[in-house]
Amino acid sequence: MGITLRILTIFLICMFFTGLALAEEEDERPIEVGYIEMKPSIVSNLTGGPKYIRCDIQLMTKYAEDVPHVHTHMPAIRHSVLMLIAGADGQLLTTPEGKESLRVDALKALQKTLSELTEEPRVNDLFFSAYYVK
Repeated sequence: MGITLRILTIFLICMFFTGLALAEEEDERPIEVGYIEMKPSIVSNLTGGPKYIRCDIQLMTKYAEDVPHVHTHMPAIRHSVLMLIAGADGQLLTTPEGKESLRVDALKALQKTLSELTEEPRVNDLFFSAYYVK
Protein backbone atom coordinates (compact mmCIF):
# COMPACT_ATOMS: atom_id res chain seq x y z
CA MET A 1 0.00 0.00 0.00
CA GLY A 2 2.92 2.34 0.66
CA ILE A 3 4.23 2.06 -2.91
CA THR A 4 0.76 2.58 -4.38
CA LEU A 5 0.31 5.73 -2.29
CA ARG A 6 3.70 7.06 -3.43
CA ILE A 7 2.91 6.37 -7.07
CA LEU A 8 -0.47 8.07 -6.70
CA THR A 9 1.16 11.09 -5.03
CA ILE A 10 3.76 11.38 -7.81
CA PHE A 11 1.04 11.04 -10.42
CA LEU A 12 -1.06 13.81 -8.82
CA ILE A 13 1.95 16.12 -8.56
CA CYS A 14 2.79 15.55 -12.24
CA MET A 15 -0.83 16.23 -13.23
CA PHE A 16 -0.85 19.43 -11.16
CA PHE A 17 2.26 20.85 -12.85
CA THR A 18 1.07 19.75 -16.29
CA GLY A 19 -2.20 21.57 -15.66
CA LEU A 20 -0.33 24.73 -14.66
CA ALA A 21 1.80 24.59 -17.80
CA LEU A 22 -1.29 24.18 -20.00
CA ALA A 23 -3.08 27.03 -18.22
CA GLU A 24 -0.10 29.32 -18.83
CA GLU A 25 -0.08 28.41 -22.53
CA GLU A 26 -3.79 29.20 -22.85
CA ASP A 27 -3.31 32.65 -21.29
CA GLU A 28 -0.61 33.65 -23.76
CA ARG A 29 -2.07 35.51 -26.70
CA PRO A 30 0.07 36.60 -29.63
CA ILE A 31 0.93 40.29 -29.37
CA GLU A 32 -0.54 42.22 -32.28
CA VAL A 33 -0.67 45.92 -31.50
CA GLY A 34 -3.78 47.83 -32.49
CA TYR A 35 -4.50 51.57 -32.53
CA ILE A 36 -7.83 53.31 -32.10
CA GLU A 37 -8.37 56.95 -32.97
CA MET A 38 -10.78 58.78 -30.71
CA LYS A 39 -12.91 60.89 -33.03
CA PRO A 40 -13.99 63.65 -32.94
CA SER A 41 -11.34 65.67 -31.11
CA ILE A 42 -11.73 66.10 -27.37
CA VAL A 43 -12.67 69.73 -26.63
CA SER A 44 -13.26 71.03 -23.12
CA ASN A 45 -13.34 74.22 -21.08
CA LEU A 46 -10.56 74.88 -18.58
CA THR A 47 -10.22 77.09 -15.52
CA GLY A 48 -7.58 79.80 -15.02
CA GLY A 49 -5.26 80.99 -17.76
CA PRO A 50 -6.08 79.36 -21.10
CA LYS A 51 -9.80 78.76 -21.47
CA TYR A 52 -10.04 75.55 -23.50
CA ILE A 53 -8.23 72.47 -24.73
CA ARG A 54 -8.55 70.54 -27.97
CA CYS A 55 -6.69 67.29 -28.35
CA ASP A 56 -6.68 64.29 -30.62
CA ILE A 57 -6.06 61.00 -28.89
CA GLN A 58 -4.86 57.63 -30.14
CA LEU A 59 -5.31 54.55 -27.95
CA MET A 60 -2.98 51.57 -28.19
CA THR A 61 -3.95 47.99 -27.41
CA LYS A 62 -1.46 45.18 -27.03
CA TYR A 63 -3.87 42.77 -28.70
CA ALA A 64 -5.73 43.69 -31.88
CA GLU A 65 -8.63 41.48 -30.74
CA ASP A 66 -9.35 44.13 -28.05
CA VAL A 67 -10.04 46.85 -30.64
CA PRO A 68 -13.75 45.96 -31.13
CA HIS A 69 -14.31 45.99 -27.34
CA VAL A 70 -12.77 49.46 -27.12
CA HIS A 71 -14.93 50.72 -30.01
CA THR A 72 -18.05 49.32 -28.35
CA HIS A 73 -17.37 51.32 -25.18
CA MET A 74 -16.05 54.50 -26.84
CA PRO A 75 -18.88 56.70 -25.47
CA ALA A 76 -17.98 55.69 -21.89
CA ILE A 77 -14.27 56.14 -22.62
CA ARG A 78 -14.83 59.63 -24.04
CA HIS A 79 -16.96 60.52 -21.04
CA SER A 80 -14.25 59.45 -18.57
CA VAL A 81 -11.62 61.53 -20.42
CA LEU A 82 -13.90 64.56 -20.72
CA MET A 83 -14.81 64.44 -17.03
CA LEU A 84 -11.11 64.34 -16.17
CA ILE A 85 -10.28 67.31 -18.40
CA ALA A 86 -13.35 69.45 -17.62
CA GLY A 87 -12.40 72.26 -15.34
CA ALA A 88 -8.68 71.37 -15.28
CA ASP A 89 -6.15 74.16 -14.67
CA GLY A 90 -5.29 75.59 -18.09
CA GLN A 91 -1.95 76.99 -16.88
CA LEU A 92 -0.81 73.56 -15.77
CA LEU A 93 -1.84 71.94 -19.06
CA THR A 94 0.43 74.29 -21.03
CA THR A 95 3.56 72.79 -19.44
CA PRO A 96 5.22 69.56 -20.60
CA GLU A 97 4.76 68.13 -17.09
CA GLY A 98 1.06 69.03 -17.10
CA LYS A 99 0.58 67.47 -20.52
CA GLU A 100 2.27 64.23 -19.44
CA SER A 101 0.30 64.19 -16.18
CA LEU A 102 -2.94 64.57 -18.17
CA ARG A 103 -1.89 61.73 -20.50
CA VAL A 104 -1.18 59.37 -17.59
CA ASP A 105 -4.35 60.34 -15.69
CA ALA A 106 -6.52 59.97 -18.82
CA LEU A 107 -5.05 56.51 -19.46
CA LYS A 108 -5.80 55.44 -15.88
CA ALA A 109 -9.34 56.84 -16.08
CA LEU A 110 -10.22 55.03 -19.29
CA GLN A 111 -8.57 51.80 -18.12
CA LYS A 112 -10.73 51.97 -14.99
CA THR A 113 -13.82 52.50 -17.12
CA LEU A 114 -12.96 49.60 -19.43
CA SER A 115 -12.14 47.33 -16.48
CA GLU A 116 -15.57 48.02 -15.01
CA LEU A 117 -17.30 47.34 -18.33
CA THR A 118 -15.23 44.44 -19.72
CA GLU A 119 -13.28 43.14 -16.69
CA GLU A 120 -10.01 44.05 -18.49
CA PRO A 121 -8.32 47.44 -19.02
CA ARG A 122 -7.73 46.52 -22.73
CA VAL A 123 -5.92 49.81 -23.54
CA ASN A 124 -2.17 49.77 -22.85
CA ASP A 125 -1.23 53.33 -23.74
CA LEU A 126 -2.61 56.69 -24.79
CA PHE A 127 -0.95 59.18 -27.15
CA PHE A 128 -1.78 62.77 -28.03
CA SER A 129 -1.56 63.19 -31.81
CA ALA A 130 -2.64 66.84 -31.50
CA TYR A 131 -2.71 69.02 -28.40
CA TYR A 132 -3.78 72.63 -28.29
CA VAL A 133 -4.49 74.76 -25.20
CA LYS A 134 -5.71 78.32 -25.69
